[in-house]
Formats: sequence, C-alpha cells, structure tokens
Amino acid sequence: MQLGVYLNRPDADLDTQIELVREAEAAGFRSAFFSQLTSWDAISVAGLAGREVPGIEVGTAVVQTYAKHPLALAGQALTAQAISGNSFTLGLGPSHREIIEGTFGLDYDRPARHVREYLSALMPLLRGEAVDYRGETLSVTGRVEVPGAAAPPVLLSALGPVMLRIAGELADGTVTVWTGAQAVAEHIVPRITEAASAAGRPSPRVVASVMVAVTNDPEGVRRRIAEQFGFAGNFAGYRAMLERQGMSGIHETVIAGSESAVEKEIERYEVAGATDLLLSAVGDEEDQARTLAFLTRVAA
Repeated sequence: MQLGVYLNRPDADLDTQIELVREAEAAGFRSAFFSQLTSWDAISVAGLAGREVPGIEVGTAVVQTYAKHPLALAGQALTAQAISGNSFTLGLGPSHREIIEGTFGLDYDRPARHVREYLSALMPLLRGEAVDYRGETLSVTGRVEVPGAAAPPVLLSALGPVMLRIAGELADGTVTVWTGAQAVAEHIVPRITEAASAAGRPSPRVVASVMVAVTNDPEGVRRRIAEQFGFAGNFAGYRAMLERQGMSGIHETVIAGSESAVEKEIERYEVAGATDLLLSAVGDEEDQARTLAFLTRVAA
C-alpha cells in the first residue's frame, strides 16, 4: 500500500504548499493530493508541485464535475500533466447538492447519470481523441491536444454502489473519504473490483483519505473534528456511508491514539485492499508534529 499526504490548506500561500509537497517527498511519501474548495485551483497547484518536486505523484481529491465542462477539464488536466512531467492524477466527483446548487447555483440533476456521461466524454478527450458525444445531461464536441502530456489516471469519488460501478467501468479507481477499513474491505473493494473485471479493465486503484492523530487525547481530537467538519455528515452521500458503517458522524472515522494504535489502523487499510492511503495530520500543534514524525517513520 502506497502512503501519501492529503493537503487541505486554503490558508497557505503557494510557496508554502509547494514546500509541504517537498517535505512529503523527502519524508518518503509517494503522493500528495490537493483538495478543491473555492480558493486555490487544485489542478494548477498540483501541476506546479509536480514540476517543482519531481519524483512524487501529485493529484486532486477532488475536482467538482458540474462546475467544469469536460472539454475545459480535459484541457486543464492535460496542461497540469505536461507541467508536472506526467506525474499528475485527476481525482474528480459530482460533489454534493448543497455545494453545487447552494454555492455554484447549478442544477444537481441526476448525479449518477451525469457522472457516467461525463466520464464517457472525458476519458477519450484525455487520450487526445476527437469526441462527439450527446447525452441526457451534457453534450461534448471537440478534441484536446497537449503535446507531451500522457492521459492522466482518473479517480472517481465513489461511495455508493452505483457510483462504485461507474468508477470500475469507466475510471482507473476511486478516492474515498470518511470511510473506515472495514467498509473498504466489505463494500468499496468488492464492488469496484467486480465492476472493473466485468468491464475488462485492470484492477482498480482504491485511494482512501484518512485524518490521523498520534495523541494522548483521541476523543478530544475527534470532538474537535466533529465541531469543525461535522456538517459534512449531513450530505446525503456521506450520511449513507456513515450509516453503512454504523457511525453517528464523520469524527468516528478519524484514526487517533498512540503510535501503536495508529499503526494498527493503517495496517487494517492495507489488509482491506486499499492501494493507497492519503493521510492528513490533525489535532493541536503538538499532536500534528508528533503525528508527522511518526508517519515519516512509517512512510520511510
């Protein structure tokens, strides 16, 4: 299982974000993925990070599909691929109704159908092929050519059965959040692997993003995560995933405790079939320093 870092730092300037990637590569992490909110453009930052820090995979987790036409996203992703020296991975997903309709003012119509049609057009565009696609939710006519850029791997944020089937059939894998090792083993891996096999595609990549804290106060860390991010548990997709795991909130997915306890939980993801684990250090300043020191030893 490959270990990477998940960077969600909209408060940091560009130099700081690049330095975080440089530190991750030096510590032995294999990848660095950037979140996409409404400030920094994650694709652009990832592309530059890949150019400045060769030898580490860079990517997004995840870019919202509704906000970008496939032609526009293909051009942006291939540009980042060229800038990074072909070390870029595109993580994308439909996001949530609250964000797409509430923030972007767009219609969150038939997300599963939208994603299937989006990928049906996007994947050949990323390969440099001409596309003339007419679907129920979008239309695409055109071609994107970026010399020197290979088609980047594509990961779909998928938690439910339908989205996992689409990820297995059309994408190169999935990237998950708020998902424990048991759910990866019993729900994520079997469904996406079966779909990929039925479609004649290679074994899919399963990238799980997890908050981690090496701390003497695990419940305090989880309580603070609940206060800061608990609202996300009300989004339909996350709520369904939490209910599937028998959890009351996203804070219960946080890995927190002693070094040995954290190491055991990380090992559970590997046994579960995750191909990658994106780790995000949380807790107070002391906890984060302790966590990063421990994760550096694990990643080495």
